[in-house]
Amino acid sequence: MAEPNESLAVTLFSEILMVDQLARSTVAKGLPKGMELSHFSVLNHLAHTGQEKTPAQLARVFHLTRGAMTNTLGKLEWAGWVHIRPDWDDARRKLVSISPSGLAARNAAVAAITPLIADVVGKVGQDRVRAALPVLREMRIRLSGD
Repeated sequence: MAEPNESLAVTLFSEILMVDQLARSTVAKGLPKGMELSHFSVLNHLAHTGQEKTPAQLARVFHLTRGAMTNTLGKLEWAGWVHIRPDWDDARRKLVSISPSGLAARNAAVAAITPLIADVVGKVGQDRVRAALPVLREMRIRLSGD
């Protein structure tokens, strides 16, 4: 028979994985046409940081391979949502920034998905969601090894 802590851990992670799947599906359906969840995630990160990032830095942030990030960045650049330029200090590196149209696309995505997320938060209750955030944040930090 499983130890109580092991059973709790399995139940917790089962719920987290199911919430993750359902949240991704809900958000993906609300994104503007042509935008994938991975695109939104990168655009949202660049909009929040307001700084240029290397593809390697972005790959680390999202726990992806450099190849996967390069693929996503290529699609974002093709859509005109990011600018990719050489690093003038190190020609081997590139720097990525969000473009004005990328910021507009990200803002449109936020406007589209916010009511979907707010509806769930309203049904669960703001106080309960607020109480869950510190626990989820600590779990994220411990899992990321930071």
